[in-house]
Amino acid sequence: MSAAGEAKDGTSRRRVAVAMMACVLFAPAAAFAQDPRAATVQQAAREWLALADKLDAAATWKAAGPRFQEAITVAHWAEGLKRQRAPRGAVVQRAVAATTFGASFKGLPPGGNYALVQFRTSFAQMLGGGEHVTLERGADGFWRVIGYVIV
Repeated sequence: MSAAGEAKDGTSRRRVAVAMMACVLFAPAAAFAQDPRAATVQQAAREWLALADKLDAAATWKAAGPRFQEAITVAHWAEGLKRQRAPRGAVVQRAVAATTFGASFKGLPPGGNYALVQFRTSFAQMLGGGEHVTLERGADGFWRVIGYVIV
């Protein structure tokens, strides 16, 4: 092989090697790509939390899923929401920390279609806290809140 042929062959090999390295480096990122359902459940959780931020117990209860509504009356929910949220003050910052999906979550019947959205939330009177919002996908395809905890 001539010197020009060897140089061309060496360049081709380097390009193939670089392409293979790129595949190896970027393949894990693709494997950890966000579940496409995550944006949908995060939006549903944020919309519900916007009502909770206003301490609108009636609206949060009405927007919640059947499991939530069956577990607590609107009057008891109103008392609990006011007791838990009012002393913490307004939300200063809220960011999604994690979103997980499963057919079985602790305290819920197996075989469901559940999601847990964990937020890092700072309130005016409680910095560095968090919120966990559990949702269930209904037969109509919509995700509705069935659980809410400040952590």
